[in-house]
Amino acid sequence: MPSTAPTVRKMKSIVQIVDRQPAPSLLPVLRSQQQGEILALILGDPELEVSLTEIAARTGAPHASVYREVHRAEQAGLVTTRKLGNVRLVRANTASPYYGGLSEILTRAFGVPAVLTEALQSVQGITAAYIYGSWAARHEGQPGQRPVGDIDVLILGEPDRDQLYAAVSAAEERAGYPDQRPRSRPAWPPA
Repeated sequence: MPSTAPTVRKMKSIVQIVDRQPAPSLLPVLRSQQQGEILALILGDPELEVSLTEIAARTGAPHASVYREVHRAEQAGLVTTRKLGNVRLVRANTASPYYGGLSEILTRAFGVPAVLTEALQSVQGITAAYIYGSWAARHEGQPGQRPVGDIDVLILGEPDRDQLYAAVSAAEERAGYPDQRPRSRPAWPPA
């Protein structure tokens, strides 16, 4: 009688475990947080052309997952790809009738860290910046009210206020969130 026990084989000495994640709290119509972050990165900047390896590095997603999501997005007409040597480059298909609306939704739901990072890089005197509050909680998968109406950001250091306000205003406009000026003290009171 043949054995019904499963056969286990080692493949390439590396086994990746696929972490099945629930739908993301920020936009539960997507399959996963990973899908949202990959699409937000690509669709969030119409000038960006990036490799699959760079997408994996920026989002923390396994290369195989990035490949699958890019393939699905290309089949749907949301992105275009081209080969440059052995590198596959991806960019948003701005000619897609879905580009504008989908880009806006994904940037609001998943693109905030990238938008803030880009905007704050040019501001001298920032030692650290943190996103906290309800948006950060939803991004980490904690249940709560959706959609999140604002982004809470803590900025440490001694940045030039005019530069900071200009950068934050640009980020708010690009991410589609209301203008709420940062509040800070110039220095901590003496101990």
